[in-house]
Amino acid sequence: MLKVYVQTTEALKQLRADTKGVVSFEYVIVAACIVAAVAAAFGTDATTGIGKALSDAITAISTKVTAAVG
Repeated sequence: MLKVYVQTTEALKQLRADTKGVVSFEYVIVAACIVAAVAAAFGTDATTGIGKALSDAITAISTKVTAAVG
């Protein structure tokens, strides 16, 4: 029984000291924040936010180019 206790204690010490996955977990958190910020800025479709402004600008440019050529 003492052997199992010592092995469990050592395993828990190693688990507590292990920091290899910490940096990758921080990257996941940062990536999620960036995705949320981009989704908030551009919206999820072209009817709101910067997505609408870009869509309107492309439409206006296309109309003027078509009028100038034709």
